[in-house]
Amino acid sequence: MSLGAAEAAITVAEEHGGGVWREAVKRLARNPAAIIGAVLIALFLFVAIFADWLAPYTALTPDLKQIKGPGHIPGPTAEHWLGLDDQGRDLLSRIILGARQSLLVGVVSLLFGMIGGIILGLLAGGLGGWFDTGVMRLVDMMLAVPGLLFAIGIAAMLGEGLLAVMIAIGVVNVPVFARLLRGQMLAQREADYALAAKSLGVKRRRIVLGHVFPNSLTPVIVQGTLTLATAIIEAAGLAFLGLSGADPSIPEWGRMLAESQRHLAIAPQLVIAPGLAIVLAALGFTLLGESLREALDPKYRR
Repeated sequence: MSLGAAEAAITVAEEHGGGVWREAVKRLARNPAAIIGAVLIALFLFVAIFADWLAPYTALTPDLKQIKGPGHIPGPTAEHWLGLDDQGRDLLSRIILGARQSLLVGVVSLLFGMIGGIILGLLAGGLGGWFDTGVMRLVDMMLAVPGLLFAIGIAAMLGEGLLAVMIAIGVVNVPVFARLLRGQMLAQREADYALAAKSLGVKRRRIVLGHVFPNSLTPVIVQGTLTLATAIIEAAGLAFLGLSGADPSIPEWGRMLAESQRHLAIAPQLVIAPGLAIVLAALGFTLLGESLREALDPKYRR
């Protein structure tokens, strides 16, 4: 390869990333599933960020005058749109305030998993050899255990608490990001621009960090969007099992499901409302993530 051709290959590779994302945004704008997902995510983020202003009542304020006796759970009224829970607290306010908790757990656990996975994937894909083999065997062992079961074990070992839930979900997602990034880096190392840089005498560290690694991040970003959906569901599942250990006064959708299941026959809205909130939040990230993957990868286009 001539010097001019090598430099041209590197330039094309550097400009390729921006062009791919511009085309992806255009495809997403024409995709109904992506638009629906983006709207659901925007609504979820808006509610979570401005929960204190949107909630008509606080999480602990009971409306005792609506409780007519033991076991009575008032349904929807003009004053309380979704009714009250078994302790007289406004259900709509608790759903709104619970969005912030779900967003916090989802984002922090995603960051734990993504950062850990990127570090392992970068080292495995960049160094290769025995280190790559050792990391991949560790990843294989972690992926052999069902994700939710693995998260339950980690959370139980660390003890009840919100931080334990975040770490547990993050650790479960580390091997997913590590394997994905490592595979992309191995493919990118054989690309024309990487070979061109090597022929120009560019050091291996600069090739890996300056060219191979940035061009391998696109699938990782897409996976991060999908992982947010699973993180919200897994966080709700761990809270449902009583592993979140957070202050009971702090609304959490999974715990609300656990506390309300005994009232399903007489007050189904106590279960339907938080369950629907979990589904819609996860659905938004799933729709956008799948649409983004389809827009970026020709193999998934229909």
